[in-house]
Amino acid sequence: MGDRLKNKVALVTGAGSVGPGWGNGKATSVLFAREGAKIFAVDINLAAAQETKEIIEKEGGDCTVHQTDVTKSNEVQAMVERCIQVFGRVDILQNNVGIVEVGGPVEITEDNWDKLMNVNLKSMFLTCKYCIPYMEKQGCGAIVNISSIGSLRYIGYPSVSYCASKGGVNQLTQNIAMQYAAKGIRSNCVLPGLMNTPMIQAPLKKTYAGGDIEKMIEIRNQQCPTKKMGDAWDVAYASLFLASDEARYITGTQLIVDGGITCKFA
Repeated sequence: MGDRLKNKVALVTGAGSVGPGWGNGKATSVLFAREGAKIFAVDINLAAAQETKEIIEKEGGDCTVHQTDVTKSNEVQAMVERCIQVFGRVDILQNNVGIVEVGGPVEITEDNWDKLMNVNLKSMFLTCKYCIPYMEKQGCGAIVNISSIGSLRYIGYPSVSYCASKGGVNQLTQNIAMQYAAKGIRSNCVLPGLMNTPMIQAPLKKTYAGGDIEKMIEIRNQQCPTKKMGDAWDVAYASLFLASDEARYITGTQLIVDGGITCKFA
C-alpha cells in the first residue's frame, strides 16, 4: 500500500472487467486504492464492479460500487451525486468505458456508428459535465481519459468509428484542460497501444486469426517492437501518475503507452 493518492476520492468508470482477467478499469481501481484513494467504482455490470470492490476491500481499501449506463445523462448525473453523498467530494475522474467496432464506413452500420460514439465519446462528455462543477468548487481535480493510439495512427485494420471516437476524446480532453487550467483542474489522456485485456478478444479475434485467440495474441505480440503487448497494469500505472500530484504541472497531454509502436508507424 502506498500514499500517492492518500485522502483522494476517485470515480472510475468501467471499473469492472468484461471477462476473466484484468481490464483497464479494474486494474486502475485496485491500483488507485492501493495508493490510498477511496474508490467509487462504476460499471453497467454491477457484478463486475462488485468483483473489483471485493478485491479492494480484501486488501483493506475503501470502495463503493454503482451501476450506471454512462451514455445516459440522468444516470450519470445521479452517479456523480451519489459519489458526493458517499464521499463528499470527487478528486479524480478516470474514464475507461469503451468498445471496439471493426470495419470502415461502408461495412459498419449507422446504428453501430451512433452506439460507438455514445459509448466512447458521449460518455466522457457526460461524466466531465457533471464532475467538473464539484471539482471547480473544490478548486482542484484530475481527469484521466483513456484514448488510444488509434486516435493518432492507423492501427492495422479498419476501425473508422473507434478511431474517430478516440480522436474526439483527445480534443475533448484538451479543451477541458485549457478551459479549467486556471481553476486547478487538470485533464489528460492515456493512449494505450496493443494491449492484452479481456476487451480485445471478442471483437478482434476474427480480424486476426479466425477465432483462434492464442494465435491472435501471438500476432499482436509480434507487431509490437517489444514483441509483447502491454496489459491493463501499464494503463493503470500511467493513469496513476497523471491522477497524482506528481503530475501537478501536466495538463492537456497525451501520454502514449504502447511499447514504441507509434514510432514504428510514424
